[in-house]
Amino acid sequence: MKQEKISRINALAKKAKAEGLTPEEITEQKQLREEYIAEYRANLKAQLDHTVIMDEHGNKRPLRKKPYNGLRRN
Repeated sequence: MKQEKISRINALAKKAKAEGLTPEEITEQKQLREEYIAEYRANLKAQLDHTVIMDEHGNKRPLRKKPYNGLRRN
């Protein structure tokens, strides 16, 4: 994500705390946040896809995704 968009997210957050946002600004803020989160998740997934686990014998294996069972821990 470009620095201009990150700066805009921060500016909208600061304005929201100080004086509030217009409906257009709220929509813009939501869209920018969703874009930021999507990019963050994609970067994290790419990093985890290239992560390997090395056991005590020196064998390397890729990190595998565990199946989702529908339960969440709190």
